[in-house]
Amino acid sequence: MSTHVEVSQTISGAGDSGLRARLNSIAAWLSRMVTHDLLALATRLGIAAIFFYSGRTKVAGFLTLTDSTYELFRAEYRLPLLPPEIAAHLATYAEHLFPLLLVLGLFTRYSALALLGMTLVIQVFVYPDAWPTHLSWAALLLYLVGRGAGRLSVDRALGIH
Repeated sequence: MSTHVEVSQTISGAGDSGLRARLNSIAAWLSRMVTHDLLALATRLGIAAIFFYSGRTKVAGFLTLTDSTYELFRAEYRLPLLPPEIAAHLATYAEHLFPLLLVLGLFTRYSALALLGMTLVIQVFVYPDAWPTHLSWAALLLYLVGRGAGRLSVDRALGIH
């Protein structure tokens, strides 16, 4: 019992403030090292890879949709309001275009918003039980929507915020 109280007092500052000062010093150093620009670049590349590689599984060659892609949209995805042939094309093109824009950091907020919408459609209509995966995608995309591409981007070079 007394050990628990001593540890609690040390961390809360009621006791020795040295530990708290060291922890705050490390946190400040990490904040300087892990900047928004680094986070934005890693986020852009990470989420772009997920969608781009998904898109690549749906094509043969450059952008020729495979028969299995059409079957996937007919049998498994079954989106409401869109015929499977149109949905297959739209999704496949989106999975190629928006990740490319994210890698470049061009129209980043809008590309992330488009992929966030796509994630929502997948969550609601296709794989509702895959929410942990979709939540992790949404978190990355929301970061980009809210904070933008960072300095290492075409957006920055063009003065797009």
